[in-house]
Amino acid sequence: MFTRLADQHRRFIRDLVLDLQALAIALEQRGLLASCYTCGGELNSASFMVSLTDGHLIRFLVSDYGITWTEMRDDRELMKLEGAEAISQLQELANLLKQPQAETPVVTSVR
Repeated sequence: MFTRLADQHRRFIRDLVLDLQALAIALEQRGLLASCYTCGGELNSASFMVSLTDGHLIRFLVSDYGITWTEMRDDRELMKLEGAEAISQLQELANLLKQPQAETPVVTSVR
């Protein structure tokens, strides 16, 4: 039972890392500064960052140890979420891609 759960967790993390890489590419194509870095070839962790406006930064970290969303403005932490709440905020960020392209860079807050 626990082996199966561990395998499911690894697949979930790998899928999330792949989604973060795709999101970074899509946001860059919309003119936003975005990046997604992974460690090693197993896709078991990633550091995703996007700058929504000048001084407004989103950082999303994922690994076997946890999932964290941090939103900062002018180098000050505004919000930090973990787990399912962090993933929900990631979905809000992904929803920005549904907005017309001219509107995307003027986002003031994701939440």
